Amino acid sequence: MKMGVRSGAYHQSSQGSAAVACVPDAISFAEPRSGAVRFAVMTLAVAVGVAGGVALDSRVATADALTAMFVVLALVGGFLSTWSPCGYSSLSLLRPAGRYSFGSVVRWTPTFLTHVLGYALGALVLGSALGVVGWLLFDELPFNYMVAGLSVVGIGYGLHQFGFLKMPYPQRRAQVPHDARYRFRSWVIGLLYGFALGMNYLTYVQTPMLYIVTGAALFSGDVTTAITIFAIFNIGRCLPVAINFLPVSNQSAQAWLARWQERAVEVDGFLLLSIGAAALTLLVL
Repeated sequence: MKMGVRSGAYHQSSQGSAAVACVPDAISFAEPRSGAVRFAVMTLAVAVGVAGGVALDSRVATADALTAMFVVLALVGGFLSTWSPCGYSSLSLLRPAGRYSFGSVVRWTPTFLTHVLGYALGALVLGSALGVVGWLLFDELPFNYMVAGLSVVGIGYGLHQFGFLKMPYPQRRAQVPHDARYRFRSWVIGLLYGFALGMNYLTYVQTPMLYIVTGAALFSGDVTTAITIFAIFNIGRCLPVAINFLPVSNQSAQAWLARWQERAVEVDGFLLLSIGAAALTLLVL
């Protein structure tokens, strides 16, 4: 898996009244592994999950183990959402203006803070809505039934990520306008973008872990729990933007994401399979 970029540097030139931007083109991209390798990794994920479930059963209370595994899945799922059209663009759209310096980072900090606020508002709105619906419809749903159902769905999506099963992938395929940065101040863009991504279903969906998180929030039957679930997921979504506090160029950040695009999908599938298998093992033992 390699990702190459042409050696030409970015520059702008004027042709008549129009400005022409020359940006290095990617000439190779991340590629998926062979079917045999994917099957081996998939089998390993299930084996790790079963072994982990057996180990946890003798050391930790089942409810505590399941909660801890879900927190890991939600947090990592949020982070893996960076590998999406909106994730790529958020890192480049929400950057300090001008050359990197202490002053530019200080001036950019309000944008980051409003971005975090947008994610928090998204978790509040979406979590509240699902919590109320869950309270009305699923308040009496036994905890073990919820865990078993979500585990089976998670395993199905794990197989989907490795290419061995086709699962539904509901999403709204929408992207922020490319000229958004010219319409509003940076801190306003940070807030609007954070809220849109924090609602999770207003743009592209990268990881099916979002569906597991949604199911857990819905079946919890509790507004506070549902909000907390999406808050954890959105923390994972929001954290990558903090890379803009560091002297890292936009091109290097985008190239790194591209290099790890397929591996992110594999990590996604591995966690869904292993955590799903571990949860079912805990319920059986």
